[in-house]
Amino acid sequence: MSQLSGLASQAERVLVVANRTAATDEVLEALRARAARGPARFTLVVPATPSGLAWAADMSAGVPEARRQMRAADERLRESGLWVDDIRLGSPDPLAAVLDAVNFGAFAEIIVCTLPRRFSRWLRLCLPHRVERATGLPVTHVVAPRAVAGRAGRPEPEPIAA
Repeated sequence: MSQLSGLASQAERVLVVANRTAATDEVLEALRARAARGPARFTLVVPATPSGLAWAADMSAGVPEARRQMRAADERLRESGLWVDDIRLGSPDPLAAVLDAVNFGAFAEIIVCTLPRRFSRWLRLCLPHRVERATGLPVTHVVAPRAVAGRAGRPEPEPIAA
């Protein structure tokens, strides 16, 4: 059965939030696992979060890197056969990017993809928990390394307990 089968009205809309992890194997596996549970349409938001201290000088400093991540993710997601409605650039603040998407679209759940704890600014901000509290939607947290491909032993997505 194709992952694209089913009527658009029957598919649940799933918001995916990722930046440097957007094109990783772990994200693809999480989306495939979600699609296996039932028809799902995915929207990827890539927050334009600047790296390092660049945000202090220019909040738009993260846009070029976010656009690179969007292109890489677009290629991988479309090749995977997953039902991808949209890939869009988000606010530099990842929580604001989520809230913008949720306020202008009806989503059934959210997948937040981060780097491992020691590298992730989003985890230091408790982003998965903050997204769940702010939206009231179920959140799945996926941890992915910086590398895009070629890793064995992929971790399973971790549902966030309410």
